[in-house]
Amino acid sequence: MNRITLAAITLLLTVMTAACNTVAGAGQDMQNAGSSVKNEANEHN
Repeated sequence: MNRITLAAITLLLTVMTAACNTVAGAGQDMQNAGSSVKNEANEHN
Protein backbone atom coordinates (compact mmCIF):
# COMPACT_ATOMS: atom_id res chain seq x y z
CA MET A 1 0.00 0.00 0.00
CA ASN A 2 1.47 3.32 -0.94
CA ARG A 3 1.34 6.50 1.09
CA ILE A 4 -1.35 8.18 -1.02
CA THR A 5 -3.72 5.23 -0.59
CA LEU A 6 -3.06 5.10 3.13
CA ALA A 7 -3.65 8.85 3.46
CA ALA A 8 -6.89 8.60 1.46
CA ILE A 9 -8.20 5.76 3.64
CA THR A 10 -7.28 7.65 6.82
CA LEU A 11 -9.03 10.79 5.57
CA LEU A 12 -12.12 8.82 4.56
CA LEU A 13 -12.39 7.14 7.95
CA THR A 14 -11.95 10.47 9.73
CA VAL A 15 -14.71 12.10 7.69
CA MET A 16 -17.04 9.14 8.20
CA THR A 17 -16.52 9.25 11.97
CA ALA A 18 -17.20 12.99 12.09
CA ALA A 19 -20.34 12.57 9.98
CA CYS A 20 -21.72 9.89 12.31
CA ASN A 21 -21.23 12.14 15.33
CA THR A 22 -22.90 15.04 13.52
CA VAL A 23 -25.94 12.99 12.50
CA ALA A 24 -26.33 11.59 16.00
CA GLY A 25 -26.17 15.08 17.46
CA ALA A 26 -28.71 16.39 14.96
CA GLY A 27 -31.07 13.54 15.81
CA GLN A 28 -30.79 14.30 19.50
CA ASP A 29 -31.46 18.00 18.87
CA MET A 30 -34.57 17.15 16.84
CA GLN A 31 -35.79 14.83 19.59
CA ASN A 32 -35.32 17.57 22.19
CA ALA A 33 -37.18 20.07 20.00
CA GLY A 34 -40.05 17.59 19.56
CA SER A 35 -40.25 17.06 23.31
CA SER A 36 -40.39 20.81 23.87
CA VAL A 37 -43.26 21.20 21.40
CA LYS A 38 -45.10 18.27 22.99
CA ASN A 39 -44.69 19.70 26.49
CA GLU A 40 -45.91 23.10 25.34
CA ALA A 41 -48.95 21.54 23.69
CA ASN A 42 -49.76 19.56 26.83
CA GLU A 43 -49.69 22.75 28.90
CA HIS A 44 -52.34 24.34 26.69
CA ASN A 45 -54.80 21.42 26.72
